[in-house]
Amino acid sequence: MHLAPRVLRRAVAGATVALLATAVGCAPQPEADASATSSASTGTTCAKGELATKTSGKLTIATDEPAYEPWFKDDKPSNGKGFESAVAYAVAKQLGYDQSAVVWQSVPFNKAFAPGEKTFDFDINQVSISDERKKAVDFSSGYYDVRQAVIALKGTKAAKATSIADLKSLKLGAQVGTTSLDYIDDVVKPTQDAAVYAKNDQAKSALKNGQVDAIVVDLPTAFYITAAEVTDAQIVGQFENQGGTPEQFGLVLDKGSALTSCVTDAVDALRKDGTLAKIEQEWLSDAVDAPVLK
Repeated sequence: MHLAPRVLRRAVAGATVALLATAVGCAPQPEADASATSSASTGTTCAKGELATKTSGKLTIATDEPAYEPWFKDDKPSNGKGFESAVAYAVAKQLGYDQSAVVWQSVPFNKAFAPGEKTFDFDINQVSISDERKKAVDFSSGYYDVRQAVIALKGTKAAKATSIADLKSLKLGAQVGTTSLDYIDDVVKPTQDAAVYAKNDQAKSALKNGQVDAIVVDLPTAFYITAAEVTDAQIVGQFENQGGTPEQFGLVLDKGSALTSCVTDAVDALRKDGTLAKIEQEWLSDAVDAPVLK
């Protein structure tokens, strides 16, 4: 993947405080039980380092490949750099597993929350918590509040959009199985079907090649794409969260996993002691403002 130097990462990831102060984790966090969906039996023991993991004494964490910035750094989830890599290791530490006890596994985004037994203890890959997905998997409480954003090439009709109505006649694209695609279908409701891609890389290529007018991604990813990967593109705007509960990313676990309550407790503890806010400040802070599309 196209990598940016650290100074660019800090400038881009640094692009999110003003905006995300109201939309993401730097803002007051919602109560944990609002999104936790533990199916684990009561009485589960969370003895540190002694959980019933896939491999005894190890914690197996999954994410997709490639692992995109600003969520991961240098396409290496194991290096502890990037927001989600840092969160994963913080959760592992809270559970009693040091960095040497963490094993990373590559799992495609859509497969992570598909029905069926998982090969990982938990997955971290910008997976939004939803009632539909809860039918197939468990989620921890949310570790990040997020909004979706629209990206278009500079100087195009799409780049001049100031409202949802302005987007309706455009050809929009997004990765399959994402909340980004849901926003196109359910919020924008365009006059032509959305273009659906297996990977964000394919969506970015389609934008650069003029196959779509605009693409939808989560806001931090939008800042990185426009600053480091598709520099002749701009953020058109962001969507408001739909309904009273903000969209949140959660850690994905097996349906009925005995680990769900323990992982949720770990996330909640990291929120309470300020660790999540510190990680967010480092990797997803100082954002420029993006207009809200209504």
